[in-house]
Amino acid sequence: MRGFKWGIFFGLGLLLFLALNGWHSSSALTPSQVPLPQDPYLQAYFNQSQASVYTEPYRKVTRYGDNLEQVIIDTLNQAQSSIDVAVHELNLPGVAQVLCDRAQAGVQVRLILENTYSRPWTGLSPSQVGELDEYRQGKYSEFISLVDQNRDGNLSEAERRQRDALYILHQAQIPLIDDTADGSRGSGLMHHKFAVIDSRIVLTGSTNWSISDIHGDFASPESRGNHNALLVINSPALASLYAEEFQEMWGDGAAKRKDSRFGKQKTYRAVRSLSLPGTTLQLQFSPTPKPQTWAQSVNGLIAKTLQQAQRKADLALFVFSEQALSNTLAQAAGRGVQVSTLIDPGFAYRDYSEGLDMLGVRMPNQKCGYEANNQPWTKPILSAGIPHLAEGDKLHHKFALIDDMTVIIGSQNWSKAANDTNDENLLVIRNPTVAAHFRREFDRLYSTADLGMTPLLQASLNKRRRACGL
Repeated sequence: MRGFKWGIFFGLGLLLFLALNGWHSSSALTPSQVPLPQDPYLQAYFNQSQASVYTEPYRKVTRYGDNLEQVIIDTLNQAQSSIDVAVHELNLPGVAQVLCDRAQAGVQVRLILENTYSRPWTGLSPSQVGELDEYRQGKYSEFISLVDQNRDGNLSEAERRQRDALYILHQAQIPLIDDTADGSRGSGLMHHKFAVIDSRIVLTGSTNWSISDIHGDFASPESRGNHNALLVINSPALASLYAEEFQEMWGDGAAKRKDSRFGKQKTYRAVRSLSLPGTTLQLQFSPTPKPQTWAQSVNGLIAKTLQQAQRKADLALFVFSEQALSNTLAQAAGRGVQVSTLIDPGFAYRDYSEGLDMLGVRMPNQKCGYEANNQPWTKPILSAGIPHLAEGDKLHHKFALIDDMTVIIGSQNWSKAANDTNDENLLVIRNPTVAAHFRREFDRLYSTADLGMTPLLQASLNKRRRACGL
């Protein structure tokens, strides 16, 4: 356990800081909004919803939001025959434990992770920890803060059995592979966030199954998790399509035939359409290999859906760097569609961000050039910007709301990499009841957002121009 000392000392200091700053639950907190009605076949949940209050199971913070981990647990607990999970990251102890419990009850449980997150942190030596980049050192410190419950500086067997999600899964011998199971070094990213339960229920959305994505960071007392949506869909037809994607990636699982297929090795599948009572759905998976055209890809499906907008298009996106989608929105705005866009502050003002195009701004890159084929809008809008977020949190959404009727959502960021190399999924949902939930979520974020040419953007632009002598 010596390999944990650096992270443990950091974690102890962090926890002391949290305690001294009065980080505690508040029993007086009550919902500030009335819950919206849910569709009986398709429910939408948001971890920052103002219509719900819960107490986090790990940090013990009472806060606003739907408890997405509990939604996942309750859905998995319904399983009687099978659970197939393909998620980018899983470090939620409660979810790991319910997967083990269902396996113990005779349910077939299979798990696919991104290779970056498929190995326990406990195997790292002090030198390996020191070689981690800043982001992964933060991940490591969060892990220590989570697992070392008695704060004694040691990770006991009991603590690991309670809080180390991967250790819990490995101890229970849950079948698990990652995107190196095809014999490669990994696909672009195994970026899915879905599960299929009993060939009937689908869990999907933008939510990684991680503490940071759902609840919040130990390193930031004000953190309430990255802003995310989670869908629970009861549809055997939809479940069968997700099951096809899972099985192609799974192959023979952990056996040695290396017949798993990830990334561009997967079979191209065109968009599939299906319906539920009161709902129409379209589903497609990425990446899209050649010789298929961009129009046949998931980003092509997004473009086709945006083209149908008649009144307004509201976007909440982690990343927006696909030029063709910006061009599609410019055309929509040109015919009178009101376009409003929020992008995560960490990406919104980067030189390749399409948010800058919407504002009519050209940002020089580090080499003092400009993005290839960059096309700032000739008629800029002022309704694009960044949301106010708690320290440490991200706008992790990947949704668009069209005419308060249609929702575009999935794991796919609006980028070329997601479209061309990653394992991703995307749904187009036409249902006014579901759309109302995304309307409320967008309005919540937009009401306090910084829009247009903000002081931060102007300062960034001036700094880059000075550096380039422009």
